[in-house]
Amino acid sequence: MIRPKQIRRLLHIQRVLVRHGLDELVLATHLFRPIRFVGTLSPNYWLGAKDEPRGVRIRRTLEDLGPIFVKFGQTLSTRRDLLPDDIAEELIKLQDRVPAFPGSDAKAIVEQALGQPVSLVFAEFEETPLASASVAQVHAARLHDGQDVVVKVLRPGIEKQIRSDIALLYELARLAQRFWSDAKRLRPIEVVAEFEKTILDELDLVREAANAAEMRRRFEDSEILYIPKVYWPYTRRQVLVMERISGIPVGDVETLKREGVDFKLLAERGVEIFFTQVLRDSFFHADMHPGNIFVTPPAQYIAVDFGIVGSISREDKRYVAENLLAFFNRDYRRVAEMHIESGWIPKTTRVEEFESAVRAVSEPIFEKPLKDISYGHLLLRLFQVARRFDMEVQPQLVLLQKTLLNIEGLGRDLYPDLDLWQTAKPFLERWFKDEMGPKAGLRKIQSQLPEWAESWPEMPMLIHRMLENAATGKLTVTFQSRELEQIHREITQNRRRTLTGITGGALVISAAVLSGSAASLTVAGIAGALGVLLLVGAWL
Repeated sequence: MIRPKQIRRLLHIQRVLVRHGLDELVLATHLFRPIRFVGTLSPNYWLGAKDEPRGVRIRRTLEDLGPIFVKFGQTLSTRRDLLPDDIAEELIKLQDRVPAFPGSDAKAIVEQALGQPVSLVFAEFEETPLASASVAQVHAARLHDGQDVVVKVLRPGIEKQIRSDIALLYELARLAQRFWSDAKRLRPIEVVAEFEKTILDELDLVREAANAAEMRRRFEDSEILYIPKVYWPYTRRQVLVMERISGIPVGDVETLKREGVDFKLLAERGVEIFFTQVLRDSFFHADMHPGNIFVTPPAQYIAVDFGIVGSISREDKRYVAENLLAFFNRDYRRVAEMHIESGWIPKTTRVEEFESAVRAVSEPIFEKPLKDISYGHLLLRLFQVARRFDMEVQPQLVLLQKTLLNIEGLGRDLYPDLDLWQTAKPFLERWFKDEMGPKAGLRKIQSQLPEWAESWPEMPMLIHRMLENAATGKLTVTFQSRELEQIHREITQNRRRTLTGITGGALVISAAVLSGSAASLTVAGIAGALGVLLLVGAWL
């Protein structure tokens, strides 16, 4: 049920929608279609900004609605499997511009979280923030041992605001589910649930610190990626203290040129980092936009902000790697088979039909020179094709696709001639050799030897019991099948319905016969009523 506060917020949203000429989208829904003409009586209908494309109007609406809706739009921008291209391209441009909150409030939050005055923890604490975003802002500080650090502090009251807006998003999603014809395909409630999990995870800075520490451990002493150190004694759910890094923002191309950065090597290392995280670690930074990446000459990356990370199972990792290799080799049959085998699209899909659809999307792209092919956009096109075949959305793969798009776009900005295929192929082939070759089989056997060794002493007795049961006729084989169990349940249910229907029909017929006798009217009425109830029960 919508509460009074939500009603006020909805009215505000309605005013913003009208101001940006989006009232037509609301009135076009099934719920408001019969009264659409009423909208033409409003002055805003004629004064609204409808001369701009709908994607621009949606982006500006989200910016006006505030930071939570901006982050929701940013999340939606990664769902190219759900959105039209023109809207998705505009949502990518959403910027998290939020005024800073007072530095004195930040100090108070730090003191409350750490249980001691800021002066006892830090020799210096700058109240003017280095950066400010919708969820938190960052302050420069220095520890008493002279180490320069950054202090990330959650916005005061942000969790309450986020939960309130998420509750409202759920209400809007439920309305869309009921009255929007495309809701079944776009699944708005699931989209909001996915956003809720992502943004609530960002509110726990201990979790972000753990992500950073794990990434740092995996890339310790690496020449290609540096992760700042976490200072655990000063980290809490609302406060995160990390080593302050000095690097050049990856988007500052002019400074990178002056410092002599090797752009080709830098672009290739970006691809290397991505595939190392995915294929080696199954754990990847899923928010690799330019604001979170810095560079030190000649070609080392520094990553910050680990609020959003992704993980991938061994099975999904194998399917992703095989799909990429099949794409690179233009083996569309294998691509189709992998999608069906993995369960991403229904098992009932005809391989030939899906193969043909994939080929129709891929062949025009592969006619371009390799350096001009965007494999990220190729995956987007594949998602759009798979949507026609009822592909189930895999959240971890959506994050993976978003990260690949960011890495590829970043690499092309740094080095336009980047050939993703030539850079990625060695990693994929090495991974298949290590994970699927003979050595991988031997490693698996070696890892299972201790478990086998524990069972070996019991094997002779187990074999003896099995042979003894077989000799005495006590050996039984049990076969289970979900499909057979379902069929059995349906047969049993149909049998009950049939018996109920026959009984109900007999009672109704008996009531009709008895109704001819005045002395039996009461009995006839009871029998008839009971018969009708049984027939209705059998029908339901």
